[in-house]
Amino acid sequence: MNNQPSTINYPLHSLKSGKWFKLICGASYQHLPAVRSLTLAYTLAGADCIDVAADQAVITAAKEGLKIANSLQKKAAAFGLTPGKPWLMVSVNDGEDPHFRKAFFDVTLCPPDCPRPCEKICPAAAIDFSGVIASRCYGCGRCLSVCPQELIVAQSDVSKREAIAPLIARMGIDALEIHTQVGHEADFQALWQVILPQIDKLKLLAISCPDSPDLIPYLQYLYNLMSPLPCPLIWQTDGRPMSGDLGKGTTSATVKLGQKVLTANLPGYVQLAGGTNNHTVSKLKAKGLLAPTPLTKARGIESWQRNYQSQFVAGIAYGSYARSLLAPLLEKLVKMNDNQLENHPDLLKEAVITASTLVSQIKN
Repeated sequence: MNNQPSTINYPLHSLKSGKWFKLICGASYQHLPAVRSLTLAYTLAGADCIDVAADQAVITAAKEGLKIANSLQKKAAAFGLTPGKPWLMVSVNDGEDPHFRKAFFDVTLCPPDCPRPCEKICPAAAIDFSGVIASRCYGCGRCLSVCPQELIVAQSDVSKREAIAPLIARMGIDALEIHTQVGHEADFQALWQVILPQIDKLKLLAISCPDSPDLIPYLQYLYNLMSPLPCPLIWQTDGRPMSGDLGKGTTSATVKLGQKVLTANLPGYVQLAGGTNNHTVSKLKAKGLLAPTPLTKARGIESWQRNYQSQFVAGIAYGSYARSLLAPLLEKLVKMNDNQLENHPDLLKEAVITASTLVSQIKN
């Protein structure tokens, strides 16, 4: 459980002190009951940021979860939890990206005797007798390679630039994450021109980019294009995009990429994603990449906070792993035919405690 002082849960403080925790609901995930419940549970567990799809219905579901969590603050405190008010982030992309896709196949073409390996391997329970349940699919791609008939395809979606600015203004978004890749200079610049008039409304901007031999020059180009910024900047190191794997080897990729970006000493904070799981914090500790908590003024706290950005990872974002922890509990909610987790105190308590086991790893 998270027994840290309440200030540790305020997003900016967490970011500055290297205790930042972000929940990734999924850039293309549109299962509204799950988004609502995940937001509720992880907010009460102490998350600093909730990242959702740039979809009005999804944003509304997340905001409902935040509202319920706020109403339960006193009850959470009774269990030793100190939830703050996480920033709500939406993710957009400047071009083709694995985070913004969904699987599809024509179920009428499936052989009657097919063993349906796609259904068995789907971590989101997004495949049934009717095909792919689009709202549940978040584009991991695991089903693509296991189909014996090679019937499954990925349908990609690129964020509509003209819809982003109104969404920020109308929905009260706190933070924005832009998914990009090396070589997307022209696409990023076009997207940035649309976002720029709204940038002063944001509390945080994040740039997510997978590794490449030319990664650092590309990130430097982006920084030069965007600066000066009126808000903090996060470089999200997407080590193993959409992996969802649980092994130590998976998280090694994002830790290695985090080291690479830290070494470049770019202005901004470095936050891991892509392959993050239960081994990530221990990996960071072993490599000395988690910031120590400044305990006394003698250590020069202000100086430490200014200089640690080039030495330590500021935080971790968890996606499919964080969602998988609560999946069995949310499935119980489905069987109860009720989308409101707060109506079931015992189930809510179990969900929050489970979420806290992950949040507390970096908070403590």
